[in-house]
Amino acid sequence: MINTTIPFLRSTLGCHEPINCHHPIDSTFTLHFYNLKSSLSTPQMLVVAEIDEPFVPLPDDLLVNLRESKSVIESLLDSLPMTFAKNACVESATGPALHAAFMMMHHIGGKLLLFQASAPSLGAGKIKNRENLALYGTDREPSLRQPDDPFYKRFAAECSRVQITMDVFAFNMQSIDLPSLAAIPRYTCGDLNHYAGFTAARDGAKLRAELSHNLTRTTAWEAVMRVRCSRGLRISSFHGHFFNRSTDLLALPTCDPDKAFGMQIQHEENLIQGPLAFVQCALLYTNSNGERRIRVHTLSVPVVTELSDMYKAADHMATCSLMCKLGIEKSLVSKLEETRTMLQTKLSATLKEFRMMSAAARAAANRLVLPESLRMLPLWMLCLIKSPALKGGAKDVSPDERIVVGHDLMAASPGSLVKLLYPDLYPLHEAGGEWGMPDADGMVQLPINLPLTGACLDERGAYLLDNGRVMLLWLGRMLDRAWGLEVFGVDIHTTSLVEPLDLEPARPESALSMRINAVLAALRSPGQHYQQCFVVRQGSPLELHLAQYFVEDRGPGMHSYADWMMLIHKAVLSK
Repeated sequence: MINTTIPFLRSTLGCHEPINCHHPIDSTFTLHFYNLKSSLSTPQMLVVAEIDEPFVPLPDDLLVNLRESKSVIESLLDSLPMTFAKNACVESATGPALHAAFMMMHHIGGKLLLFQASAPSLGAGKIKNRENLALYGTDREPSLRQPDDPFYKRFAAECSRVQITMDVFAFNMQSIDLPSLAAIPRYTCGDLNHYAGFTAARDGAKLRAELSHNLTRTTAWEAVMRVRCSRGLRISSFHGHFFNRSTDLLALPTCDPDKAFGMQIQHEENLIQGPLAFVQCALLYTNSNGERRIRVHTLSVPVVTELSDMYKAADHMATCSLMCKLGIEKSLVSKLEETRTMLQTKLSATLKEFRMMSAAARAAANRLVLPESLRMLPLWMLCLIKSPALKGGAKDVSPDERIVVGHDLMAASPGSLVKLLYPDLYPLHEAGGEWGMPDADGMVQLPINLPLTGACLDERGAYLLDNGRVMLLWLGRMLDRAWGLEVFGVDIHTTSLVEPLDLEPARPESALSMRINAVLAALRSPGQHYQQCFVVRQGSPLELHLAQYFVEDRGPGMHSYADWMMLIHKAVLSK
């Protein structure tokens, strides 16, 4: 087995004097290292006062084996809250801390986890408040979604070079400039986890589940990926979170099941010979047992002479995934309005091409005829345009939320991505049927899935919305009190419910409680994200938050699904 090595370094600076620390930027700001050798009875804190040019005080002793030093590590984690309980210093030297961690582990590579609670404000990579709403709609708007300091892209390139992935866990009450911090996981194949306004009581279970998944999921280390095509084809572009070493080689310091990559294939000048074309993906990596391996996937596809045959065989989820990646990439360098227009144009051009070659589509003079394989694509493109990553303008979505959702859309697998764009909506008030019960294979059966429109909500019902990141339980004002007594054990019309909602453990005396808990557990099957469940009562202010997920309805400055299809129809019919 590869030894698990733990470097521990406080990325948020503490002050040498922990009480009432409000000093100017000088040597009182320090980096804290911790010696966690198994031979120690208690951890040793090592203080480095130089943050402009940090150094590692014990180069050979700061990386330890988790199993051997477990008791010392637990002692440190237990003592940290008490040690810095009275520290009022809010300054953060993220850049120097990252540089120091890099020096500790650059010779072996691996994973670096950054837990950040305030904006980087000291040393390399310090940022300033740049939420300038006046920039929206101008040529400088994309700069709001780019790193504020070139340090972050340079650091990401250095991490990729020595096989280090960085995952960011961001906890903030105010903006911490995630557009800057997210650049490092973006280029090192890392994760970005956001806990806005973190409180342990509300978000502790989510952090625990997501951190545990991060550390225990199957991981490929020191990986490089190469994609090859048959003669006559070539890879024209790659899309995802990685560092591109050459035209066909992706550098992936780590790779895991939660990551997906897209690519575009172009024809060369000469025609493809033969009835089949091939695409081969090879991943060279080290597994967690220290074995160097190569994993090869080869796909053969038939060569056709009619473009209509390609439409028939199109994969709608893969097409949606690639369109999402193109949209998020463009939003980083263009205005949001230009990005939304680009997606609409690509969709219209795709459907117009199909209409030109399809006799049935041309015969339907005033109807929009969609290829069966892509019939969901217009809806999903509307969902993408309405997503927090791309919708609205300056006051509609916070910069941090745009970056987090965009990061998820870029990295998600097609199935996870579609659920994020078009969440599942389940009725939980109907006692009939077999939902919540195991089927013949032992899988929990889910309730029927409803369209995402407010017209589906009955004030006598209870509905669960799940987008793979969060759950919202909507309770109608006329919901039967007996339902609340069975599920919560209280009268839901007179009792406040703690949020996020914890329905577990299930109430064994209530069959309905057991069934709902089985549905929640099935939806929360181990994955990258843990869905907290929040209660939304009909008529409460939180309904505005729920309304943004009803993507088929008309919203402020946004089309309904019917309006969107009419708009696309006109574009397809235009000359």
